[in-house]
Amino acid sequence: MIKLVSIEWVAQRAEQHELILVDARRPMKYLMGHLPGAINLPAYKFFGSDGALLAPELLADLIGNAGLGNTSAALIYDSPEGQNGAILAWILEYLGHSEICVLEAFFEAWNASGREILYKPISRPPATFTVRLNPAVRASLDELRNPRGIRFVDFRSREEYCGTKTMGEDQAGHIPGAVNFPWQDLGRPPGLMLKPAAELASIADSVGVNRGDQLVAYCRSGPRAALGYLALRLMGAEVRLFDGSFAQWSKAGLPAEK
Repeated sequence: MIKLVSIEWVAQRAEQHELILVDARRPMKYLMGHLPGAINLPAYKFFGSDGALLAPELLADLIGNAGLGNTSAALIYDSPEGQNGAILAWILEYLGHSEICVLEAFFEAWNASGREILYKPISRPPATFTVRLNPAVRASLDELRNPRGIRFVDFRSREEYCGTKTMGEDQAGHIPGAVNFPWQDLGRPPGLMLKPAAELASIADSVGVNRGDQLVAYCRSGPRAALGYLALRLMGAEVRLFDGSFAQWSKAGLPAEK
């Protein structure tokens, strides 16, 4: 279960030994300032050169070697637009971690509040991270080849969805039947990673997202859709993430529509 927490919530609990602060940004940003006690687990390290999510045992090694074990709660934070933090939170949930918090505000808001930041990297002793896969949060390409009863939610930009903009070798357009919820509408930077649930629900209704459907979130390669996944969960919807997303769909030669 992933929950959003406030700056005040983190400030009151940051020194508790059972709470591990996790900076999901790239190392350069981490070294330019991070929350006290935070380890650096950059989200990009969890994906191979082909853009695919690494095998669970490799993911577990990365997490455990950084000092995060199964018995410690994880508090993840990010900088705008929050995609790194969102995909890392989803990965931990997929691997079966039971206590995952995400800071609803960005690092920049913590810094602007005058709270302490540090610059030296934090090293923690390795911890044991045992994988307990939670397949209910992930949608695979094989399963989606015959997507009966599934409603796709495309979190790419409007231009990508309509096919007026393409990336790499992707087809133009979107997965047939998908509705478009542009990821830019999810947050309220520079302050909040996600808008309040009621506001998100209003936008979801306006673009045709029925929160009672079996929803599958996708973008091009996963991170934007992970932010959408968190938003839909905040609204109380049942949703899975297609982390291979449109790049994998296109590479497989599956149909697209404009």
